[in-house]
Amino acid sequence: MEFKLLRLNLTEWKAREEKIPESLLRKYIGGRGLGAYLALKEIPPGIDPFSPENKIYILTGPVVGTGAFETGRYHVVGKSPLTGILGDANSGGQFGPWLRFAGYDGIVVEGASDEPVWVSIVDGEVQFHLAKHLWGKGVVYTENIIRKEMNTPSEHIGSILSIGPAGENLSKIAAIMNDKYRAAGRTGLAAVLGAKKLKAIFVKGSRKIEIVDKEKFKEESKKIIDKITKHSISEALSKFGTAVLVNIINSHGGLPTKNWTRGTFEKAFEISGEYLAEKYLISNKGCWGCVIRCSRVAKVDSGPYRTPVSEGPEYESIWAMGANTTIGNMEALIKLNYLANDLGFDTISLGNTVAVLMELYEKAKNGSLPEEKAKELEELLGDIEPSWGNADAFAQLVWRMAYRHGIGDYAAEGAKRLAEYFGSPDSAIHVRGLELPAYDPRAINSMALSYATSNRGGCHLRAYAVSFDVLGVPDKFDPLVVDNKKVELVKYQQDYFSVIDSLVICKFNSFATDHTDYVGVLNAVTGWDMTADELLTAGERIYNLERLFAVREGHGYKDTLPKRLLEEPLPDGPAKGRTAKEALEKYLPYYYEIRGWEDGKPKPETLKRLGLEEFLYIL
Repeated sequence: MEFKLLRLNLTEWKAREEKIPESLLRKYIGGRGLGAYLALKEIPPGIDPFSPENKIYILTGPVVGTGAFETGRYHVVGKSPLTGILGDANSGGQFGPWLRFAGYDGIVVEGASDEPVWVSIVDGEVQFHLAKHLWGKGVVYTENIIRKEMNTPSEHIGSILSIGPAGENLSKIAAIMNDKYRAAGRTGLAAVLGAKKLKAIFVKGSRKIEIVDKEKFKEESKKIIDKITKHSISEALSKFGTAVLVNIINSHGGLPTKNWTRGTFEKAFEISGEYLAEKYLISNKGCWGCVIRCSRVAKVDSGPYRTPVSEGPEYESIWAMGANTTIGNMEALIKLNYLANDLGFDTISLGNTVAVLMELYEKAKNGSLPEEKAKELEELLGDIEPSWGNADAFAQLVWRMAYRHGIGDYAAEGAKRLAEYFGSPDSAIHVRGLELPAYDPRAINSMALSYATSNRGGCHLRAYAVSFDVLGVPDKFDPLVVDNKKVELVKYQQDYFSVIDSLVICKFNSFATDHTDYVGVLNAVTGWDMTADELLTAGERIYNLERLFAVREGHGYKDTLPKRLLEEPLPDGPAKGRTAKEALEKYLPYYYEIRGWEDGKPKPETLKRLGLEEFLYIL
């Protein structure tokens, strides 16, 4: 199998090709796995993430663009400015397939340009373009202008990856955007592109993706598609989108509300997928080659939150900007989602950060914030009053954060740094500096382990324990009962999801499939003879490799949760009176045992078993 990278040297505005050895692909597959390996080999230890020495790896996997089940994705890896350890993010839409069609399986962004630049890649031909006229502009405007300059008006032909003003101004919670509304959101990697002055990448081409055994590929793909399309969760996602989870999670008392001080939101139905479908939905939409089509296309016709036709909002965005800030107005959330996408923010981090600011504002008003910090906060806010549920204040804050004006300069740093600066560090709910997503581990206790052991920080996409604690996939557990079988499932999902992110395919496949389903497809595309056990071992190898990056950096490998989740019981809902402390304390020892780790670090024998001997020097 040929896997070809394009290395973009922004310092010199030069490009060169590089082929990845097949032996390396068999160990790390592509996408997230290959990115983690290259990052550990190539990014110097201890560097500032905004240094030209940091690199961004924009990668596809061996099945992307083949026409199989949900293969319209790409993965981004680099040293995170938000966490200081290995960061990565994943996005759908069309960019992944079109990158491969343009002639390359991945891009490595190196160095830094002296002035804003965007890059076009068309059938293997690379050109650098000045981007001064795009700098400071939103994502929608940027894509429209680039399509005009490339004489490619149809959004079905070619694809564009870009950053908004948030990334340009080095917000540590900025998202890499593509196809206007899709986000590689987590860990702030858009800010690294901003530091490198890279505004956008346009890709288009006619390259055919090589498939060694086409008949076997069709046969194996059909099996997977049948499983996916017939699964009840796929049907629910198609009908109501990811926001179908709002009422479900709220009913379990696990919908974090008012900056994680409650577990239920009284206006949950008004921000649910069902309500969105009834009032504002125009159609559903899918990524390239998708059979689920979970994305929402919505608009608000009139009023103060009038919003043009656009994609979203998704569950995590609705929760972070809604329940977590107590905004219960769907029209406002559609507008805020549009602004966040256009200005280039990770909506999970954005909502958490604004929720922290609302808590700080409340504390300043009631006298529980240090007096000098309360006064400074008041001066920085100016005429903005970020009280709970104030959607208009949120909208103003998004703009000020994107352009780092007033309080926005501090909030653009993310929840952890904002809370620490104003003397209330426990107000920020994060793991390793990355703000947590929409599931309270006090009510869904397997998520305590998922969050604490996630290599990139607070994340539901390393192990989606909600699937078995709430949704009953593959088996149903009581979300309040401690059970070591859950530990085994968390580890399995972490390894399995490493495979999914390296292939690179959609995680919504995983409700209907397990790792054994993908061996036939992978072998048909590549001509390999990989077994199911070897594929899952590759996922385990990748997970350990990512942890080694944190160990090498000297921080970010301690597995714990925020004080609020460990010590403050939920005051409401089915999990009333619960904390996450008991579950985490009981889960971690067994997790380390089956992982082959000690105190958050892989043991030497574990690295040897996984073929990672070259990295033993890190321990």
